[in-house]
Amino acid sequence: MHIILGGTGHVGSALAETLLERGEAVTVVSRNASARPAWERKGAHFAVVDVRDVDALRRLFERGRRLFLLNPPADPATDTDAVEKANLRAILTAIEGSGLEKIVAESTYGAQDRERSGDLGILYAMEQALRAQPIAFSVIRAAYYMSNWDESLRSAREHGKVLSFYPADFALPMVAPRDLGRVAADLITAPLADTGMHHVEGPRAYSPADVADAFAQALGREVDVEVVPRAQWVAAYRKLGFSEAAAKSYADMTAVTLDEDYPIPGEPIRGRITLQAYIQDLVDRR
Repeated sequence: MHIILGGTGHVGSALAETLLERGEAVTVVSRNASARPAWERKGAHFAVVDVRDVDALRRLFERGRRLFLLNPPADPATDTDAVEKANLRAILTAIEGSGLEKIVAESTYGAQDRERSGDLGILYAMEQALRAQPIAFSVIRAAYYMSNWDESLRSAREHGKVLSFYPADFALPMVAPRDLGRVAADLITAPLADTGMHHVEGPRAYSPADVADAFAQALGREVDVEVVPRAQWVAAYRKLGFSEAAAKSYADMTAVTLDEDYPIPGEPIRGRITLQAYIQDLVDRR
């Protein structure tokens, strides 16, 4: 049995669907029961567990052999760093004594020892904690999710605008969640000895201008990039509903991504899904 934390999110659901297609036993874990009927129709088990409930989470882990560890994202209206650190502590505690034989953990490009920088510091701490425990594990360091642009569909469709915190011509590695799910499925079913760090990105790097072009092609209308100046990042995040603490943390993470080179050791695993294909599918579905 494969236990999938964050199983109703973009990457977790892609992983669960890939495993089910391969005939594997899967338990999708979520904080609420609304998705249970759909997943059970697909053949998955479904567990409603709050990751802060360590005892319940450990009992769930004891029913499985392998775990996909995705630290659930916090509501941006909260202090996201504090909430996500607490979630991670609870998950790591629940893993202790659970009998799991392998873990595949979702991390991010640029993860580093850094405070108040969103996922960069929190997921780095997760990686270090996994290194300090005895269970075999693999880490996926994922490029920028193409799904981060999902919320831009409405403004692209209605106003012909895509909001970006990066310059329009700033190209960065991006990856589709379905490609991440495929890689995670390969790793979670691999032999126990198959461990290590795996960088995953799409066919090539893309810029916000490429995103706008993809929306333009999919929507059949002109779409431009509206770039938020650096001095306005925190205010812009606040306008999007982020708390003051979360806005500052995400602004710092944005700055690190923009300002710091991130060399990859060796060649990354390349996904097959292009940005245009991802955006076209998003438009078709909505």
